[in-house]
Amino acid sequence: MQKHYLQDMIEPVVTEKGFELVRVITIGQSNPTLQVMIDSTDGHDITVDDCAVVSHALSEMLDEKDPIESRYSLEVSSPGLDRPLTKLEHFKRFTGYEIKLETEEKVEMRKRFKGKIIAVDGNNIMLAMEEEQYTIPFELISKAKLVITDELWAEYMAAHEVADF
Repeated sequence: MQKHYLQDMIEPVVTEKGFELVRVITIGQSNPTLQVMIDSTDGHDITVDDCAVVSHALSEMLDEKDPIESRYSLEVSSPGLDRPLTKLEHFKRFTGYEIKLETEEKVEMRKRFKGKIIAVDGNNIMLAMEEEQYTIPFELISKAKLVITDELWAEYMAAHEVADF
């Protein structure tokens, strides 16, 4: 089953419910889990109720269209603090933050990077790492995610008005 086929089927349902689709992946071989990761479009935290609303809507659509031949489990979740970056817009939104990413092909003699997003220039991610700057074409990125840093954690805590312990 092509990932894009499922994503193209799932994204309109998620969008209709007022959320952004972050990622669709299938985990496992026998009795696989279809993991659908959603985020808010207005900056609020995803709740269990939000996941339940999307899960119910997706279950109805998936039962009707039956795109997965074998038995599977559906899991709808939030991206979390160390969220995956799957769209060019995600890299723009998190400019200035530290990320880890891997590329499908070598870029400047490497496939793994950990650094701070400096900017997004067209379809290129500008990354500062080890006192070097790398230009990484978005289309070559196989996976990327935010790194939980003290700065990111402090911003999260401040946004949620949680006092330090």
